[in-house]
Amino acid sequence: MVVKLQNRVKELRARHDLTQGELGDKVGVTRQTIAAIEKGDYIPSLLLALNVCQTFNLPMEQVFWLQEED
Repeated sequence: MVVKLQNRVKELRARHDLTQGELGDKVGVTRQTIAAIEKGDYIPSLLLALNVCQTFNLPMEQVFWLQEED
């Protein structure tokens, strides 16, 4: 069994009318890092994940969650 980190960053970013670059500036990373998080290619550090959640004013479990895959 594999566990993968899922997220709603792309959806929330669009809802808040932010570009990847703008969100990156707010949380202290590059646009490429935000793109990689959205695609699931990069697992953010706890600090980065918390900063993203704070930007959207949402608790962690409403932005990031674990999903089991076979």
